[in-house]
Amino acid sequence: MDFDAFLALVPKIILEKLPDAVSHQKMAPLERMEIMKNLDLEKANPRKAAVMMLCYPKNKKTHLVLILRNTYPGVHSSQIAFPGGKVEDFDENLEQTALRETHEEVGILPSQITVIRAFSDVYIPPSNFLVFPYMGYSTATLQFIPDPAEVAGIIELPLENFLDDGIVVLNKMATSYNSSIDVPAFNIDGQIVWGATAMMMSELKDVLKKVIGDG
Repeated sequence: MDFDAFLALVPKIILEKLPDAVSHQKMAPLERMEIMKNLDLEKANPRKAAVMMLCYPKNKKTHLVLILRNTYPGVHSSQIAFPGGKVEDFDENLEQTALRETHEEVGILPSQITVIRAFSDVYIPPSNFLVFPYMGYSTATLQFIPDPAEVAGIIELPLENFLDDGIVVLNKMATSYNSSIDVPAFNIDGQIVWGATAMMMSELKDVLKKVIGDG
């Protein structure tokens, strides 16, 4: 998608009703859905985090940035995610968390990003995090500077590839829920994106398809 065409969609994206769980369930592992049926989120008292779904131009085409997390002891080791992280006491709000973490992880300044809107939050049972995604864009040609302590690689996903239903797969893998289960995922040139990030991507994809379809 040409970046100018994407920018023309921004006013519609702002006003579009979020599909929330309808989109999330398309990419949620069955075991997660069972856990969520009996979950009391208030009792779980989850930690909060925020991420940035950042669109930007590359060769005049709209791209979406994802990161490959480093290998470390923890449930999110080596996973593909949006830039972001946990809320700190000094953050004024969740949007600032997303902007700050994006700067820390991939080197993009908050001043380079225009935040479009918040999307629906996603709870992650294995780590007890409630994640708040924000969608934003930059009109600049971006030079990513990954933080070597946290980021193993950058994935620049063309929006037209993201909107292709052919990248949605069912992938057998070991997870925190089960040692071998079929998990809905996005296959991005052999890189498997699943779990909370895939659920956020599903809502983003549904919103984009809706506003594009509305013309």
